[in-house]
Amino acid sequence: MTRTFRNFAAAALALAVAPAVFADAALILRADVQRYIDEQVATGRFNRPELEAVFANVESKPNIITALDKPSTSRPWHQFRGSFVNDRLVAAGAAFWRDNETLLQRAEATYGVPPEMIAAIVGIETRYGQNMGNFRVVDALATVGFDYPRRAEFFRNELTEFLLLAKEERRDPMGFVGSYAGAMGMPQFMPSSFRKWAVDFDGDGHRDIWGNSADVIGSVANYFKIHGWMAGDDVLVPAQAAPGPLVDALIADKFNLHYTVGELRKMGIVPQAPVRDEVKAVLVPLETSPGVTEYWLGLNNFYVITRYNKSTLYAKAAQELAGRIREAKYAADGGVARAGQ
Repeated sequence: MTRTFRNFAAAALALAVAPAVFADAALILRADVQRYIDEQVATGRFNRPELEAVFANVESKPNIITALDKPSTSRPWHQFRGSFVNDRLVAAGAAFWRDNETLLQRAEATYGVPPEMIAAIVGIETRYGQNMGNFRVVDALATVGFDYPRRAEFFRNELTEFLLLAKEERRDPMGFVGSYAGAMGMPQFMPSSFRKWAVDFDGDGHRDIWGNSADVIGSVANYFKIHGWMAGDDVLVPAQAAPGPLVDALIADKFNLHYTVGELRKMGIVPQAPVRDEVKAVLVPLETSPGVTEYWLGLNNFYVITRYNKSTLYAKAAQELAGRIREAKYAADGGVARAGQ
């Protein structure tokens, strides 16, 4: 959830072509690693033998650093859309819904998040579990935490969160597999997100977001609810806006709900669908074809999706994919889809 999709393609490509690397047998002997062990032992949450046993087996993965150093390339919406809103994902999402209908209904009743949105998130993140990553999570987090100064503090914190969740789940920390950034399972939770928001939705005593659809569904729904999802509300509405310095400033602030729709109206941003003036919104530009930009107002639920992944393109893709999954599911059932978010 911390990675952005504008970085994902370049990073994944770099990993695919990077040469094989070997374990750094001396990692545990490094002074910075020993300081980290000292700090964690001092908290009383770990003992030295258990941490030394972990770090004696951690493998540094320099190809992760290579991937993170690749310059990011932001694709316009008309190029981005097809990778995440397509017939294959729509069909897979509708099948995921059918296979887990009771669980999705219970999640909606519990958390207020509709089945199609949960299905869309799992589809975008990992193609319903087909692409959950193949790095040991501890290797990924330790590599960035100790060998990538720009993100070291964040990833060392995630490493600590990961070691704590392994203890809580009573699992071997060497057995967790995830993405090159340490994101885990079908919904790609970082360790801190797992500890805060993953749920044991089937009551079996474990939070399994790798292979347990109940926990995957419940965890995504809980994440959205905790971050403010409002049941039944829209995600986006189309808008008209005249390009200029004011619009540029609003777009630059697209991840923060600072203005109400009424305030935006006074700035010349005109919604093209009914929406209350007191609702807060952000202005979202989408380049629908080369040189052609459409504008949308992202509402509270749009903001919530960007808490899951900080990308407006990701949030728009999730909203659109969810709508198409809903239509496909209801069409297959011989019914009519309810009004979309």
